[in-house]
Amino acid sequence: MQHKIHSEHSDCCGHNHHENHNHNHEHHHDDNHHHDHDGEFSFKNEIYSLIVIGVLYVSGIIFEQQLHNTPYAIGEYLIFIPAYLLSGWTVLKTAGRNILKGRIFDETFLMTIATLGALAIHKLPEAVGVMLFYKIGELFQDVAVSRSRNSIKALLEVRPDYANLETAGNIQKVSPEAVKIGDIVVIKPGEKIPLDGEIITGNSQVDTSALTGESVPQTVRVGDTVLAGSINQVGLLKMQVTKLFNESSIAKILDLVQNARSKKAETEKFITKFARYYTPIVVFISLAVAILPPLLIPGATSAEWVYRALILLVISCPCGLVISIPLGYFGGIGGAAKRGILIKGSMFLDTLTTVKTVVFDKTGTLTKGVFKVVEIVPYNDYSKKEILELAAKVEAHSNHPIAQSIRAAYSEDFDISEVSNYEEIAGQGIKANVGNKLVLAGSDRLLHQQHITHHTCDVEGTVVHLAVDNIYAGYIIIADELKADAKTAIQALKKIGVERTVMLTGDNQAIAARIAQQIGIDSYIAELLPEEKVSAMEKLISTNPKHDKVAFIGDGINDAPVIARADVGMAMGGLGSDVAIETADIVIMTDAPSKVATAIQIARKTRQIVWQNIIFALAIKIAFIGLGILGVATMWEAVFADVGVALLAIFNATRIMK
Repeated sequence: MQHKIHSEHSDCCGHNHHENHNHNHEHHHDDNHHHDHDGEFSFKNEIYSLIVIGVLYVSGIIFEQQLHNTPYAIGEYLIFIPAYLLSGWTVLKTAGRNILKGRIFDETFLMTIATLGALAIHKLPEAVGVMLFYKIGELFQDVAVSRSRNSIKALLEVRPDYANLETAGNIQKVSPEAVKIGDIVVIKPGEKIPLDGEIITGNSQVDTSALTGESVPQTVRVGDTVLAGSINQVGLLKMQVTKLFNESSIAKILDLVQNARSKKAETEKFITKFARYYTPIVVFISLAVAILPPLLIPGATSAEWVYRALILLVISCPCGLVISIPLGYFGGIGGAAKRGILIKGSMFLDTLTTVKTVVFDKTGTLTKGVFKVVEIVPYNDYSKKEILELAAKVEAHSNHPIAQSIRAAYSEDFDISEVSNYEEIAGQGIKANVGNKLVLAGSDRLLHQQHITHHTCDVEGTVVHLAVDNIYAGYIIIADELKADAKTAIQALKKIGVERTVMLTGDNQAIAARIAQQIGIDSYIAELLPEEKVSAMEKLISTNPKHDKVAFIGDGINDAPVIARADVGMAMGGLGSDVAIETADIVIMTDAPSKVATAIQIARKTRQIVWQNIIFALAIKIAFIGLGILGVATMWEAVFADVGVALLAIFNATRIMK
């Protein structure tokens, strides 16, 4: 476990392992693999080795006098040196490796010099103490990282383990990676869907909660697309694979999560730079403390000032800073993942804190993208029920989304043989006999074409007019249904200080105005083509104050260019759209617009905690460096100033998860 931490963190002082992204990609995956499979086992090993070191260390301190009195203090060395090597082996090895690579000034180097120096001046318990407490600190850090990782791992759990491949009537269990496009896969009830594909036989309910956070199972039938990682609940399904495993939505999300740490925030980059200059300065100050006072101050002994210099080296380790800051951001990313928000890197967390304008796409983002009957207006003595019944019957043979929404609104069964002489009039509507009545259902143009007298030409929204035996009977308004939390999403954004909310839509002015008014959005731009949305977005960015950022939230299918153009691009339920996963900086898995405010709040909280850690760590370091030079602080205070600060900063960073 110890080596695992170091692969990601140990090069604490200024050498970021993720700078060489390509080089690291493979290693990173191995790391995770190691963590997932061996985490528990290595953790136990780590605890056992700490117990052994602890026993040696405590016995050494209790019997220090007796051990010291053995010839050449050999007893003392026999107890403390094994404890020192067991607790500090990783640090010594890393320091050696880094020196060979020409990277001298890092945290492991500071600790190695300080502890070897302490051994040289016969401060054995202190040397072991530094390494032991550092090891304990690393263990806590690892626990914190794995806690944050576990919330992200809940997303990774959706990775399917096998696929039931159908070949010549036989079914064999294979790895999802072995399945090719066009292969037929069988999914039994209770099994995970192994790859993205299209259902060719069967229907079922599919649980997509692991992917999207949506608790209501989705009904799927022949012809529907299903995504890898969903769970088939009731029926037996056969599907034809449409994407290879490494191109499936789930594989892209796994990759996105694994690499979230490579996109670093400015604060992280600043600390990395800071450590690069800070560490050599500390080493030279320590050298001066060891060498100059014995030469310049009468009666000053080398032993005393070397000890002070070693204390200074231990105090100065910038570990608390360099560990807790990436950990703070990692905690923020983990905390967001817990709430169904995938953030692709800490730099986007930083940008979110300065978002003052939030721009929404309408269809599929603020609305469900599903047509629904919202109003029925009868004329000439017809009732609402009669109009809906006639419309449902006359639309019985149509596959149009509007026809489907009318049939859904009229939920009663009827005999389809009542409908005869069915005729679709292209782009205008339908003409058919329902029983012995001639019914027309369609647009205003259809009424004019058939010379039917009516006084309601300009109705806002999508309208189906009805006429029975050439007499106007009324109209039905069909609208896209608002998402349940669309209004609360806008209120939440206002509450946390977002100054401007805007809606961009391709829909007409009247519909846009109605929705904007319903949910309380500040302004809207309607009747936009996809390419016009990008120009609208650019205009919004150019009129924005320099330091305020603009976020765009779209459903990802045709919004990719705008998502890419925004300061922060968010995709709604981007699992259905690969383009969204590729383009967006943040993917909202639950399809809920209210998560935008949650994401901004998590980002602000993360930044607050990161800055608390920076100020706290620097203040303690400076105070203890002063005490160390004055000779007030011993090696024990030095251990607190290094490991203690790191631990407190780690505990503070894990608060973001809550």
